[in-house]
Amino acid sequence: MKAIVYSQNGLPISDENALFELEVDKPTPGARDLLVKIHAIAVNPVDTKVRAGAPTDKPRILGWDAVGVVEAVGAEVTLFQPGDEVFYAGDITRAGSYAEYGLVDERIAGHKPRSLNDADAAALPLTSLTAWELLFDRLEVQADDNAALLIIGAGGGVGSMLTQLASKLTRLTVIGTASRLETADWVRSLGAHHVIDHSQPLGEQLAAIGHKEVRYVASLTHTDSYYDQLIDALAPQGKLALIDDPETLDAVPLKRKAISLHWELMFTRSLFHTADMQRQHEILQRVSQLIDDQTLQTTAGEHHGVISAANLRKAHALIESGRARGKIVLSGF
Repeated sequence: MKAIVYSQNGLPISDENALFELEVDKPTPGARDLLVKIHAIAVNPVDTKVRAGAPTDKPRILGWDAVGVVEAVGAEVTLFQPGDEVFYAGDITRAGSYAEYGLVDERIAGHKPRSLNDADAAALPLTSLTAWELLFDRLEVQADDNAALLIIGAGGGVGSMLTQLASKLTRLTVIGTASRLETADWVRSLGAHHVIDHSQPLGEQLAAIGHKEVRYVASLTHTDSYYDQLIDALAPQGKLALIDDPETLDAVPLKRKAISLHWELMFTRSLFHTADMQRQHEILQRVSQLIDDQTLQTTAGEHHGVISAANLRKAHALIESGRARGKIVLSGF
């Protein structure tokens, strides 16, 4: 089968060897696996981080968002059957979705939303799982919670889903941050009650909209740059959740306010085969339903054409520029 791979980490994305096409063997499903013929994928910041920073001793297939059709199933599969349309974010320890076929454990896959085309559905899995787990599993927000949530980087992929989930499924007051006018408009369209500019001091802007303190903060980008401001903005006994990768994070300043710190990593359940691994299937099933009943919308931003090495290099370059809005999707080979 055709796959797009990297074999040397750290190459600039302008280098044709940073991502290149290769013929590889079609995989064989294990006991709980689905063999999926991949129709569409999305590109995430984690793709660029792994390509840049993770050495590999053989060509590695990246990609952790996919939509496709189940071609075969393992002997112990019970949730799907051949012919089912599925979407999933996969497992960071396995070959990814930049390929004509992929394997995924049935416990972390869901049935694709019927109302979306393949590309628009491919934008959803990784960011939906991350946002859902952050909001409901890590911060433990309840549907009737009427506190305030501040989302740093609300216009990105995870932020776009988190803004929708918080505004549609809870009573939270959602305050998103964005530094560009078009991104601010996007965040408002997704349900944010307020949008403030993260390039300006946060405290003054929060006070101006009547939320000098917030109970929850979701820091999705540049946490180390905003950390002191976030501690100031959080109410005593507030909760801070983050998904990015600060070089260091000193938890001691959280003590005075008894602020709790919550890390979210979408891959944790599959990485450790946790007892509740199948919760990701349940979340994706729920997201699919919410898309089909028009409670949620896709966060697909730009369609970069067919799944090819050249188009994937362009997608990685856009993500690395920091100017991507929503999700970058590709479809077909």
